[in-house]
Amino acid sequence: KNIIMMGPTGVGKTEIARRLAKLSGAPFIKVEATKFTEVGYVGRDVESMVRDLMEIGINLVREEENARVRKAAEAAAESRLTDLLLPSSFGQEERNSTREKLLQQFRLGFLDQREVEMEVTEQGGQGIDIFAIPGMEQMGGQVKDMFSKAFPPRRKMKIRDAFNVLVQEESGKLVDQEALTERAKDRVEQSGIIFIDEIDKIASSSQNRTSDISREGVQRDLLPIVEGSSVN
Repeated sequence: KNIIMMGPTGVGKTEIARRLAKLSGAPFIKVEATKFTEVGYVGRDVESMVRDLMEIGINLVREEENARVRKAAEAAAESRLTDLLLPSSFGQEERNSTREKLLQQFRLGFLDQREVEMEVTEQGGQGIDIFAIPGMEQMGGQVKDMFSKAFPPRRKMKIRDAFNVLVQEESGKLVDQEALTERAKDRVEQSGIIFIDEIDKIASSSQNRTSDISREGVQRDLLPIVEGSSVN
């Protein structure tokens, strides 16, 4: 499960790990051991690197899911876009024929510079807001999501930009967010990679004992990460 890589700066230790992670579709995070010191002194909680890895895992799985539903999301976005462009005074037959013409013009790029006004709903659950209290990670995102749905802002934007926003919204509808989080959690648990850089900086030998409490604190805190543990 754990690999120690030794070599001078610049030989490609991080690059090897990054490429392995990419090839295996594993969530990957690089952290510097020196930035994580014992809680109560200075630095960040060692468990926060796992929470950061979980956020990376969610984004990784979301990208895969969005690619899977891309065609369906684009078709739905095109339909919504043409509805925005059609005048409300048109009858059903007139709407159908004009819709086809607008769709052709849009696909050929003739409408890219035109502007359209639309309501923009910010997508909820695009990441995890990290709070100091375990279990409070998603509260900030939920509050923001609630307000954005209650009062969606109207914005003017170019049609190509509006299409990209609509694709994102439609992808969000087609992807099961709860299942996505579960898949990401499983991926992080089974194949997540935490690359701890400069781990030699927190090592100390019996000949070189110092009163640096925080250094030994990091060593103790890293043990559960290395051996395996449950993180809220």
